[in-house]
Amino acid sequence: MSKTNAGNFFEDFAVGQVIDHATPRTITEGDRAVYGAIYPTRFAVPSSAAFAASVGLDPAPVEELMAFHVAFGKTVPDVSLNAVANLGYAECRFRRPVVPGDTLRTSSEVIGLKQNSHGRTGVVYVRSTATNQRGEIALDWVRWVMVRKRDVEAAAPDAVVPTLADVVSAEDLPIPSGLDFTDYDFAAAGEPHRFGDYAIGEKIDHVDGVTLTDPEHMMATRLWQNTAKVHFNTEARPDGTRLVYGGHVISMARALSFNGLANAQLIAAINAGAHTAPALAGDTIYAWSEVLDTAETSAPGVGALRLRLVATKGRDESMNLRDDAGKHAPGVLLDLDYWALVPR
Repeated sequence: MSKTNAGNFFEDFAVGQVIDHATPRTITEGDRAVYGAIYPTRFAVPSSAAFAASVGLDPAPVEELMAFHVAFGKTVPDVSLNAVANLGYAECRFRRPVVPGDTLRTSSEVIGLKQNSHGRTGVVYVRSTATNQRGEIALDWVRWVMVRKRDVEAAAPDAVVPTLADVVSAEDLPIPSGLDFTDYDFAAAGEPHRFGDYAIGEKIDHVDGVTLTDPEHMMATRLWQNTAKVHFNTEARPDGTRLVYGGHVISMARALSFNGLANAQLIAAINAGAHTAPALAGDTIYAWSEVLDTAETSAPGVGALRLRLVATKGRDESMNLRDDAGKHAPGVLLDLDYWALVPR
């Protein structure tokens, strides 16, 4: 019997199955530096230890999405090594800031299975939880992924599709202990816009674009120890291309959103997300945001904005999310719904 890991196929999963993923990963200041080298991020809290301390966060946390990528990468060898595509996210909460020196470990529970009608693939739903070295939950989330079957003749399992919340309620948003925006330094942060300056329905064109490259997205994916074959091996896809990791697009779009949302300092939760089309090296991506909701929080000086972050292949000045048929418009790569914490 081979000692190597071929990954799990659709028929290897069972509802209720719990998987403890290898390998624990310690976050370092080097991770922060490499993240900043790959993505044009300029948010003040993860960029400046002095700024983070001034709002009650000492030591300075790393970007929430860095913690998400690391924790997500742990799940790939067991959940999505044989995936066709990662389809969506829901109910993601960033429970506490992750700081250099924290070690993240991830486990997942299979909460749903549904074979596709053609019988060659199926959708696997998992709830994943990342804990730190003290056993505290750092973040948790649900995702669903389309996975190949090993044997197309294998019997389909009973379909179980979990009921998931459309949005993390404002009352359930995790707020970092000690967070205080009452003496917020708007000059250091880079923009004057605060909670009350944003209106529901407002759209913000983030203007700038970034062209994706193979070396950068493969470096990022290796940094998160994500072993999915489609990101590295040109023989893993029929068209001979490397698929850009969806998280790479999320982080790039989030970094681009600084222009217009510089004070959306912390991501508290991801309500929903979908990679609506594949991204490849050579694609130039842009981003825009829409304000979906606003909410007060109990933390001093802190409000929450519910934002839709959209990444597009090529410039879309019209900022259309869907076409006349209700499908995602051509060129839309990412549709992400999240809560961000901003100064009031």
